[in-house]
Amino acid sequence: MRILVLCTGNSARSQMAEGLLKAYDASLEVYSAGTHPAARVHPAAVEAMREVGIDIGAAIPKNVEQFLNQAFDVVVTVCDDANEMCPVFLGRVGRRTHIGFEDPARAAGSPEDVLAAFRRVRDQIGKRLADFVA
Repeated sequence: MRILVLCTGNSARSQMAEGLLKAYDASLEVYSAGTHPAARVHPAAVEAMREVGIDIGAAIPKNVEQFLNQAFDVVVTVCDDANEMCPVFLGRVGRRTHIGFEDPARAAGSPEDVLAAFRRVRDQIGKRLADFVA
């Protein structure tokens, strides 16, 4: 099964979702992208995922445009902006679904407060995607 996880910046939620889906089922072909990709994956996303044994440290944000001609069984949007701005895919898409999560990159406070926000969203994504894969 080919899955594309789509967000705005491809720096946190979609990267965490990609890592979690790959960890849940190695037979899945999972990609993530952003409608307006950031310069890098958020360091707190990398740390939050490392804490659960998933390394996304080498991941780089990708533009959804590079995937528009490809076929996917499922395109999952994980933020409201990407859901509203989801482009038209020229390749076959079996279905599109939206599973929205708050943006942990908007968390304020100490570094520990920010990391706590990433952990919370990571766990929410993990639960929802475990249900989705099942």
